[in-house]
Amino acid sequence: MAPDRWLSLYDATCQIAQEVAEKIQERNRYQRNGESSAKLNVVIRSSLQNLQEKIDQLKDLLLRAVSTHQITQLEGDRRQNLVDDLLTRQKQLQASYKNEGTEPDVIRSSLMTGGVKRGVANPWLLEESEETRGLGCDDLRQQQRRIIEEQDAGLDALSSIISRQKQMGQEIGNELDEQNEIIDDLTNLVENTDDKLRTQTRHVKMVDKKSTSCGMLVVIVLLLIAIAVVAVWPAH
Repeated sequence: MAPDRWLSLYDATCQIAQEVAEKIQERNRYQRNGESSAKLNVVIRSSLQNLQEKIDQLKDLLLRAVSTHQITQLEGDRRQNLVDDLLTRQKQLQASYKNEGTEPDVIRSSLMTGGVKRGVANPWLLEESEETRGLGCDDLRQQQRRIIEEQDAGLDALSSIISRQKQMGQEIGNELDEQNEIIDDLTNLVENTDDKLRTQTRHVKMVDKKSTSCGMLVVIVLLLIAIAVVAVWPAH
């Protein structure tokens, strides 16, 4: 399966955010030791700008993927939550960058354990589920790919079921067409038989009528013969 561009960009964005946090920690350590941190401030500002651009790209790609149905709505909502988390991290990193008096160990502790030291706000404190808690960017990316693969497998199974149902529907339609043709043939046969029956009935009536007429004629002839015989008989 081809790598997901959005997941790759998300992984790179997480890496940038982590590097910004480490640079802020390094800058604060320099300041505490009285060393110059001007160069680090320039690097941090540039990295924060890059982080903002990456987040904007993630939002644009996500919007395009959802609007064109490249991913499911459920996956779109999940990715939107990841983008919201990145936006929260970005704001917290901006605040940490401007607060040059932040203790140097706070960000490292936040990155490693999610805890807070010396009462300073944790810039990486997030409400995570049990499934993702303690996972790094690589682990999250693998988990996301696994979820996408499972969703793809489910979609493939659904597509297979729909294809079978479509095939069954086509077969049922063909069977109905054949049955309709048989019914039409039977209807034509019945009509033809009915026409022949009516014709034969007319023939029978005509024959019966003729037979009746012939019978009467025979009776009349016999009567005439009998009358003639009677008339002739006394003369003998």
